[in-house]
Amino acid sequence: MIRHRQVLQLLLFTVFCVSASHAFIDGLYCGRENCYDVLGITRDTSKAEMARTYRQLARKYHPDMHKTQEAKAKAAERFTLIATAYEILKDDESRKDYDDMLDNPEAIYRHYYRYYRKRMAPKVDIRIVLAVTITVISAVQYYGAWHRYRAAIDHLITVPKYRLRAVEIAKKEGLFNPNKKKDRRRKEEIKEEEENTLKRILEEQVDIRGGYSKPTVRHVLWVQLVLLPYTIGSYLWWQARWLIKFTLRGEELGLPEKEYLIRRQMALSQSQWDALEEKDRQGFLRDELWIPEKFKVWKQRQEDEMKAKLAESARYKS
Repeated sequence: MIRHRQVLQLLLFTVFCVSASHAFIDGLYCGRENCYDVLGITRDTSKAEMARTYRQLARKYHPDMHKTQEAKAKAAERFTLIATAYEILKDDESRKDYDDMLDNPEAIYRHYYRYYRKRMAPKVDIRIVLAVTITVISAVQYYGAWHRYRAAIDHLITVPKYRLRAVEIAKKEGLFNPNKKKDRRRKEEIKEEEENTLKRILEEQVDIRGGYSKPTVRHVLWVQLVLLPYTIGSYLWWQARWLIKFTLRGEELGLPEKEYLIRRQMALSQSQWDALEEKDRQGFLRDELWIPEKFKVWKQRQEDEMKAKLAESARYKS
C-alpha cells in the first residue's frame, strides 16, 4: 500500500514538473523563466510595488553600472529580460494572457496566437485611423465631384447652342482679343485661352444640376458626419409634419410633396430628379404621377412603348 502511494506521488510530481516546464516556451513572454520570478514578485503584488521593484532592478542591472565588457554583456541581457517582464505584467490584458499560460500550459497554440497577435498588431490609435480614413474618403469625394463637373462643362462647350451663347457673351463683354493678328503668341495658345474663357462663362451662366452639379464641401463625408444630428432631426420633423398634415388632417399636397411622391415611385434621388429636363418634370406633374393608380398606368404605357420599339428595331435589323 505504501509502495503504491509512493508511485502515485512520483507520477503526480512528474506530471507537475512536465506541465510547469511546458508553461515556459522560448520566444514567448520571458522565455524559459517566469516573469514574476524575474521581477521577484507574486501575482498578488500591486502595480505600485511592482514599479518600485522594477526601478531597483533596472538600476542594478543597467549596463552602465558595470565596468568590464563581460559584466556589461551579462547585465544587458538581464536588463532586457527585466524590462520585458515589466512590460508584460504592467499591462492588464497581457498579464491576464500570461497568467492563463501559467494556468493552462497545454493550450500552446492559443498562447502563441495571443502573444504574436499583440506583437504584430499596429500600435496606432483607432481614432487616428478613423480620422485619416474619413479624410481620404472626403478628399476622393470632392475630387470626384470636381472631375464630373469639369467633364460636364467640357461636354457643354461642344454643344452648339451653349457654345454660341458663350461666344456671344464673350464678344459682348470684350473677353476676346480683337487684335489677334498683332498677338505674337501661337494660335494654339490663343485658342486655348479662348476655350478657357468660354468654359468660365458656361460655369457662370449654366446651372448644372444632379450628379454633375458644381461640388460643395457640404456633400463630403466629414461635413455630412458633422451635420448628421441636424439631418436626423430634420428627417424626423419632416416625417412628423407629413403624418399630421397629409395623413391625419388630409390636407392637399403641395408641389414639393407631389415631386417627392413621384421621385419615390420612380426610385430617383433628389440629384437625379434635378438633372431631368424641366419639360419632363412638368410632364410628370401634369400627368399627376404622384397618384399611385395613374403612375401604374403611365409605367405600363412606357413599358409597352419600349417593347414596341424593340420589336420594330428587331424587324428592321432582320
